[in-house]
Amino acid sequence: MEEEKHHHFFHHHKKDEEQPTGEYGTAVGYSETVATEVVTTGENEYERYKKEEKEHKHKEHLGEAGAIAAGAFALYEKHEAKKDPEHAHRHKITEEIAATAAVGTGGYVIHEHHEKKDHKDAEEASGEKKHHHLFG
Repeated sequence: MEEEKHHHFFHHHKKDEEQPTGEYGTAVGYSETVATEVVTTGENEYERYKKEEKEHKHKEHLGEAGAIAAGAFALYEKHEAKKDPEHAHRHKITEEIAATAAVGTGGYVIHEHHEKKDHKDAEEASGEKKHHHLFG
C-alpha cells in the first residue's frame, strides 16, 4: 500500500510515521526543505530598469494626487472651523491631521522621485542602449 504524504510548500510530512519524542515526551519534528528555483523571464537589464522606473513614476504621481487631496481637505476643514464655531475644535484637529497626511505624502513623493532618479542613473551607468522617444 502506498504511503499517504501531505505536501506543503516548505516541508514534507508523512502521515503514518510516528513522530519521535524528546526527553520530556514532547514531539520532535523533522522536515525536508524543498528548494525552489528562480526562473528568469529573459528580460534584459534595460527592460527591467525601464519597468522599475515606470513603476516609481506611477507611484510618484499617485503620491502627488494624495498630497493634493490631503491638502485640499485640510483647507476645507480650516474653512469649516471658521464657518462652524460650535464644532471648531473638531475641525481644527481634523485639519491638522489632514495637513500632517499631506506633508507625509509629500515626503513619499520625494522618496519615489529619488528612487526613479537612482534607477535612471543605474541604467546609464550600465551602458545599456537608450531609446529616445518623441514624447518622453
